[in-house]
Amino acid sequence: MEKNSDRWWRNEVGYIVYPEAFKDGNGDGIGDLKGLISKLDYLKDLGVGMLWICPIFASPMEDNGYDVSDYYAINPRFGSLEDLKLLLSEAHERNIRILLDLVLNHTSKEHPWFQKALADPSSEERSYYIFRKGKMVGDKLLPPTNWGSFFTPSCWEKVEGSDEFYFHAFGSGMPDVDWSNPKVRELYAEIADFYIKLGVDGFRLDAVAHLAKDLSFTDSDLYDEDGDGFVLDPSKFSNRPELFHYLEEFREKALKGRSVLLIGEVGGSVQPYEGKALADRLSGPLDLLFNFDTVWNNGNFGSIGKKDEEIVTDVMQLKHNFTRWYDACHNSCDMPLYWCNHDHPRLLAQYGSRIYRKESAKALALTLLFLYGTPFLYQGEELAMDNLIEGSIEDFAADVGTADSITSYRKAGYSDEQILSFLRRAARMNARTPLSWDSSPYGGFSEVKPLLPYTKDYLAGYNAKVEHDDPYSVLNFYRSAIALRKNTYYNNLVQNSQLEWIDWNHQDVISYLHRGYTTIMVITNMRPYQVYFTFNFQIADVLLHNYDGVLLSNHVLTLRPFESYLLVVK
Repeated sequence: MEKNSDRWWRNEVGYIVYPEAFKDGNGDGIGDLKGLISKLDYLKDLGVGMLWICPIFASPMEDNGYDVSDYYAINPRFGSLEDLKLLLSEAHERNIRILLDLVLNHTSKEHPWFQKALADPSSEERSYYIFRKGKMVGDKLLPPTNWGSFFTPSCWEKVEGSDEFYFHAFGSGMPDVDWSNPKVRELYAEIADFYIKLGVDGFRLDAVAHLAKDLSFTDSDLYDEDGDGFVLDPSKFSNRPELFHYLEEFREKALKGRSVLLIGEVGGSVQPYEGKALADRLSGPLDLLFNFDTVWNNGNFGSIGKKDEEIVTDVMQLKHNFTRWYDACHNSCDMPLYWCNHDHPRLLAQYGSRIYRKESAKALALTLLFLYGTPFLYQGEELAMDNLIEGSIEDFAADVGTADSITSYRKAGYSDEQILSFLRRAARMNARTPLSWDSSPYGGFSEVKPLLPYTKDYLAGYNAKVEHDDPYSVLNFYRSAIALRKNTYYNNLVQNSQLEWIDWNHQDVISYLHRGYTTIMVITNMRPYQVYFTFNFQIADVLLHNYDGVLLSNHVLTLRPFESYLLVVK
């Protein structure tokens, strides 16, 4: 299998764009491709070299574009195919590459394939999806298996007027396609080829871990915790052995040896040794692999019923997760780095601090950027944007996955007050609020009220215009940090030298170094209070620092809340 030889992504910093919330270019309250084009200079000045754009294909938007009804058409709310061509041209002029979010696991139920499959059980399209007969228990027709879905109790939806069900790992409006069918694999390779010919530089393959299913379709033996008869058992449709073959074939047919980046999203159940096989530089079908292991290391995931003060960053777990992936993969794989994306809360609310907002935002940027791998920033991180802390339950229920969760929480007896407290802390809608561009109404995102719920961050000065003009802003710190990371010398040092952790057992501090002709060292206090750090090095230069002055005495650094350094040491 021929793979990319230049591995250009090792020299870049990526940026994740959620188009609906990035910038409205036509005044309808919805972000779109014209809005994105209008802000390419901002992204160039930030220093990012590639954009991963969340789905822009035609869709009924049941799941924010991840339910595709036509892969060859752009969703009119985002623009047209001509707008995409213009985006590619304008981005490439600025040396910015474009990655599209390509959903391989499922389509919308409104896709013509599925509509034909429903209308005619003898059609070829019927074989593109997974249909199975239900099972009779007494006089009741039950789903074919007890498998649970990510969004709904059962991953089976009954076909009206029949004894058959179709499979969906996510919402019932997103039926899974059957990747064991060679025709399906051929169709998706053709879709990718179409966009590569258009000039797209790569793809983030959504939910790629779920392409292969347990085709025996036997019940799971896992314990039914909810007592509803269904269990979410990832082993039935996540990271199965057949996945490697499917992706290998996809790469060969779609890429045809072209230097196109393939990033797979594999969720939280993949192990490093599995990731290593999928993203091996020589033999793996993917180039980079996103997992969720470093996203929820504060107990926030599934923390319904907990109080805000119980959500505390587990620094040791963070270090452990970064390390186990680094140790398994760095000799044979390239790795992506990210704190969060559109499916998670805002970074500031996860690992940062509202009290020490600027300090923590800068610290988290510096800490991530100089680890081994290709960093990806999610839109708004560079502005220290916060969660939707004034959002209502209705605001959060606009997301299909969250709406189902709200129903489940109410059934379980949680009050709306408890549910809302949890959602303001952990729901993915927090990251989908419109970007703040200036201090004008709606933060300069649109001239009209945005379709999505929005924060008032822009009124507190956390917007691109105010931060651009402030030399000490979070935005300008990001620009400086990205420029240093992309400096050829420092990038080579980070990518090619051994990552060495310092004072591994420190419960509050993340510190590591890279040794070369010069040795660079990162030290970050991850706490909203002062801590102490033993320091047995000589400081040759302070490359980046989010405070004034160095508090060092008798080989002990006093680290103020979220204080962070990038040092040259001896």
